[in-house]
Amino acid sequence: MKRRKNIITVAIDSPAAAGAGTQAQLIAKNYNLFYLDTGKIYRYIGKLKLSDKKKFSYNLIQKKINTLKLSNLKNKELLSNEVALSASKIARDKKIRNIVHKFQQKCAYDPPKRYKGSVLDGRDIITVQVKDAMFKFYITASLKERAKRRFKEYQNLNNKINYSDVLKSLRNRDKSDKERKHGPLKKTKDSILINTTKLSKKACFKKLKAIIDKKLNI
Repeated sequence: MKRRKNIITVAIDSPAAAGAGTQAQLIAKNYNLFYLDTGKIYRYIGKLKLSDKKKFSYNLIQKKINTLKLSNLKNKELLSNEVALSASKIARDKKIRNIVHKFQQKCAYDPPKRYKGSVLDGRDIITVQVKDAMFKFYITASLKERAKRRFKEYQNLNNKINYSDVLKSLRNRDKSDKERKHGPLKKTKDSILINTTKLSKKACFKKLKAIIDKKLNI
């Protein structure tokens, strides 16, 4: 695999709705880094399965990943609770993870030249995908706080779902992400823990930026 030299690599893992995606985007914008929300890839595949279970296959997944554009990952339909649950099940499959792995590795280590590096967030980024990243963060928040955030997201999308269902869904998602056999969600000793339960988006980014700036000598 081709690797660009002297690039900034940022790896972020987190449970659902902890704020990692927001922070990853802020980091990408501030340091001119290529951003990839790896969870969206599994949501994309999860939606493929929901759309047509009969045609769903490893060959189809490989074909779709080979032609995947980042614009495909911005589809609002990927944000539904149903797709999230499908994605969680999809992510347990090692063959699917291997297909996705190659795509993610290219994004991390050989981003477009106009970027100074990459930032990826997901569930196994610090442990598998970019385990030698220059910066490794594990972002988390309490289950109740994450449920409140996700519930507000669904409300903004006009999704008819109640808070208790969101809470239950996140609890099940946490269990699935942490207990799956391949690429489980876990904090590593060399990753920095950031708890966003009582932090605003701005305060959290300020904290992350201070850590990154110090190492980059900015």
